[in-house]
Amino acid sequence: MADHTADQEAWASALHSHGRRVTKQRLAVLAAVQHNPHSPAEGILAAARKDLPELTAQSVYVVLSDLTDLQMLRRFEPPHSPALYETRVGDNHHHAVCISCGRVEDVDCAVGHAPCLTPHWDEHSKPMTIQIADVLYQGICQDCQAKQQLPTQTQVTTK
Repeated sequence: MADHTADQEAWASALHSHGRRVTKQRLAVLAAVQHNPHSPAEGILAAARKDLPELTAQSVYVVLSDLTDLQMLRRFEPPHSPALYETRVGDNHHHAVCISCGRVEDVDCAVGHAPCLTPHWDEHSKPMTIQIADVLYQGICQDCQAKQQLPTQTQVTTK
């Protein structure tokens, strides 16, 4: 419970610093995303309704959009998936997605800093200031690998 209170105080402070009111809807969405990282809007709505049953889908979409614009939430879109949300912002982490079950894991930048934020522009480019670079790893998670049955070798018998 202490962590929940600390989270709410930090979120309230961040909302105030962005000139936003602290509302039940915003806090419910932030808590839902915090406890269910990498969830789509529908999953966040279902989780937030546990604390705030009257919350509407439209309200969740508006709050998600606003909090993403404020950079309090991060939105990313893996292939063949609706947009997913997380509270881990402000760093240059990436994601690994299981192509079998869809599980998403955070992956810290392999280099330890953000070299992917400094692209090499050619002479025909119009350089820009890069804010974020998304690297997406795709593979098969260990759980799905364990479920896959490998073909067994059959002995060839001659008669």
